[in-house]
Amino acid sequence: MSAQSAGLVLYRRRDGNLEVLLVHPGGPFWQKRDDGAWSIPKGELGENEGGIEVARREFQEELGVPAPRGEVSALGTVRQKGGKVVHAWAVPGDLDVTQSKSNTFEVEWPPRSGRMQEFPEIDRAVWFDLNTARSKLLPAQRVFIDRLEELL
Repeated sequence: MSAQSAGLVLYRRRDGNLEVLLVHPGGPFWQKRDDGAWSIPKGELGENEGGIEVARREFQEELGVPAPRGEVSALGTVRQKGGKVVHAWAVPGDLDVTQSKSNTFEVEWPPRSGRMQEFPEIDRAVWFDLNTARSKLLPAQRVFIDRLEELL
């Protein structure tokens, strides 16, 4: 069975425009990638875990603050290029991205150096208008923006 993740698409209205919060993966592999590299805050589903609960937990782990408790709306699922299935929910809310702090992971860096280094799982979070968000997101996740627009 493919790996599965669950995430939240946090959205807000600013100056009449709809914006979504996206996160950029941390670590040396993603450091220089921008367009097509961003994601919704998400994480892997464990055995016997519910999707929305995982989405809320992962939001807090990746951003360091609890997910907003607003009404959630299902945005369905997508299958990413590597086979991972991502489930997403939209939730209204706001977040001061300057206050976000991600959990970390360890990886051998540089490769084959024998030296372990710690990196943030998410190195930044940014609010984007919908058109910019489409260009920033991993290609498979772009459909979540379309579904959010239809929903609203």
